[in-house]
Amino acid sequence: MSEASPRGTYLVISEALRKAIEEGEISDTLPSEADLMRSHGVSRNTIRRALKVLEAEGAVESAPGIGWRVARGGDRRSLPERMTDVIAEDSLAIGDTYPSEAKLCERFGVSRTAVRRALAQMEGTGLLATVHGKGRTVRALPAPSVRP
Repeated sequence: MSEASPRGTYLVISEALRKAIEEGEISDTLPSEADLMRSHGVSRNTIRRALKVLEAEGAVESAPGIGWRVARGGDRRSLPERMTDVIAEDSLAIGDTYPSEAKLCERFGVSRTAVRRALAQMEGTGLLATVHGKGRTVRALPAPSVRP
């Protein structure tokens, strides 16, 4: 990386790794942290932050003695995409209460930080609204998605 990214270098790296996984360039074990450091020209901490983003999304998992590998089975869509589907899965309508952070953490098996990031993204796209002291409500219904 020759210049600083306005989004955060670790996010740029996590997106590049996610794309490589989705396109099948990486199908099993990820390159070592040292190899990723060299190929991206960044510190180990930056690589670890990028990997933690992917881990929170369920795309990769740590394998003791092996390193990082593509997560086995399960839903490989991003957490915000899976959380958006909660609206349809739970038959929520505009104005209905969206599940709490704690319930979302349990449902998706991710950290509260990951859930909060996804919720912020959903609020930014206008799907959810937050009423302090009352929680989040559905503000708009997501457009139907076409899945291969």
